[in-house]
Amino acid sequence: MTGFVYIVASKARGTLYTGVTSDLARRAYEHREGLIPGFTKKYGCKMLVWYEEHFNVTDAIQREKSVKRYYRQWKINLIEATNPQWDDLYETLA
Repeated sequence: MTGFVYIVASKARGTLYTGVTSDLARRAYEHREGLIPGFTKKYGCKMLVWYEEHFNVTDAIQREKSVKRYYRQWKINLIEATNPQWDDLYETLA
């Protein structure tokens, strides 16, 4: 089963949340609509700004743990390397 590591943000360079899921489109929708109580709903993290696909969910979980340990600026650099305008990538999901 595939897995995705992703980052959602409240706005460009705003509050960031890193997560992992097997269904990125569903999970991004849940964040956008504030359907799940918790950190992302409380801080308004609704924009999908970065994601990475892994063909093994175990690898995705390990990568998520690594990304969560990185400093904020490293995460910002990771996002801006592929999404310099901080576009909401939800619309690009098939």
